[in-house]
Amino acid sequence: MIRRPLRPPERFYRMHTPRWAMLPTSGAGAAVHGGRFNRPGIDTLYLSFDQQTAIAEYTQDEFLMPVGTLIAYSVELTNIVDLSAGYQRNAWDVAWEDWGCPWRELAIASATEPPSWNLGDAAIAGNAKGILFPSLKTGGLNLAIYTARLTAEDVLTAHDPTGALPEFHSR
Repeated sequence: MIRRPLRPPERFYRMHTPRWAMLPTSGAGAAVHGGRFNRPGIDTLYLSFDQQTAIAEYTQDEFLMPVGTLIAYSVELTNIVDLSAGYQRNAWDVAWEDWGCPWRELAIASATEPPSWNLGDAAIAGNAKGILFPSLKTGGLNLAIYTARLTAEDVLTAHDPTGALPEFHSR
């Protein structure tokens, strides 16, 4: 496994549904059904390195783009798993070869545990704050951030200089 810090701060993007735009750094949306590198119940924020990849990841294969809010982030993490070059036999355990599995089909349609969830578990057990990986939609880069694992040394900030994002109000 290739590990490194994500420094200096990098800019990332995410298209949020209006429902989650009020909690832009929570990762709670992906915790509902899980994501590529997180099983249900693990708050994980998925970001993209460029705007085009963020939009492609959001729309998936939809003909028309659903309503969304594009948010820019500043991110600096003390420890990530760097899979940005993809699986390389000499640098990775063979389990990582399945990182790009069709996790949605496995988890949702087939009710089978995707192998990528075990990879996320391994990253978390190794104290990683996230996983940097290639987008299967564009070839750009994505970053899965385990938000509950962040400490004061990590930076995750949604760029909202005018206060345009809706505020969360608990009931």
